[in-house]
Amino acid sequence: MASSKAPATVIDVDGLDVRLTSPDRVYFPATGATKLDLLQYYLSVGDGIVDALRERPCMLHRFPKGVEGDKVHQKRVPAGAPPWVETVQLWFPRWGRTADELCVTHLAQVAWAVQMSTVEFHPWNSRRADTESPDEWRIDLDPGPLSDYAQVRRVAHVVHEVLDELGAVGYPKTSGGKGMHVYVRIPPDHGFTDVRRAALAFAREVERRAPDDVTTTWWRKDRDPHALFVDYNQNARDHTIAAAYSVRGTPQGTVSTPVRWDEVDDAEPDDFTIATVPARFAELGDLHAGIDDHVFDIAPLLEWAERDEARGAEVPPEPEPAPD
Repeated sequence: MASSKAPATVIDVDGLDVRLTSPDRVYFPATGATKLDLLQYYLSVGDGIVDALRERPCMLHRFPKGVEGDKVHQKRVPAGAPPWVETVQLWFPRWGRTADELCVTHLAQVAWAVQMSTVEFHPWNSRRADTESPDEWRIDLDPGPLSDYAQVRRVAHVVHEVLDELGAVGYPKTSGGKGMHVYVRIPPDHGFTDVRRAALAFAREVERRAPDDVTTTWWRKDRDPHALFVDYNQNARDHTIAAAYSVRGTPQGTVSTPVRWDEVDDAEPDDFTIATVPARFAELGDLHAGIDDHVFDIAPLLEWAERDEARGAEVPPEPEPAPD
């Protein structure tokens, strides 16, 4: 890909200057959208992306040559970042060292990450005040290789049904790929192990209600390729998924976009892109804005987990941590 020839530009982001180099470098080949277009997208959904990332350790998925080039998973904020870029230090026992990860509190920090060629933002489900205690339960509907989106929709309705019976309020969003995510706010009273156990118990209940569509089988090689995996592992420590309003590294620049439950049957994931989401956001605002007002105690799910384990349900091993 040819190098950018446009001069760097400086953009005022809520009172902080962010210097953007190579603004005309094409990042999304299907549409010709550039690095500057990517930044302008994030500025247009500023309140939404900042709230999705606020105070959370955040892994950056960087594409220095655009999304057709190599992807870099970056935990550490590099030396030389502006003094207003905030971080949180995390310990990674597998590697025996720490990393200072980005911790967003201001839109300029998102813009700085775009300058660093970040396309995707993958936050933890815990916050800086206590990184070992998740406050977000994430339900990841991950379709198999022979699944279709109609199956995702069917399973999403089962998820909604079970959440309603529990008295939990779920906030759905497209994944930006082939699946769907549902977030539930929880009190930060448990560690990752318990939250994952609760998520697995919920997934098993969904599987019982939709056995033709859903699997909770641990090993990928053992799963029916037509089945959708309710991925409870996304609640394990250091496992992350794209934030609400995060762009994905796809040729057309799809976006992981909050939707209403009554939109699930009609919303097409590929319709949500950096070109279309700004107008939607301007009209609807942040559909996840109320999540902090609906906190669900996972105690009933832990009771389900104990019941399932007493009946002989296997406790799957912890997944491998994310790449360093």
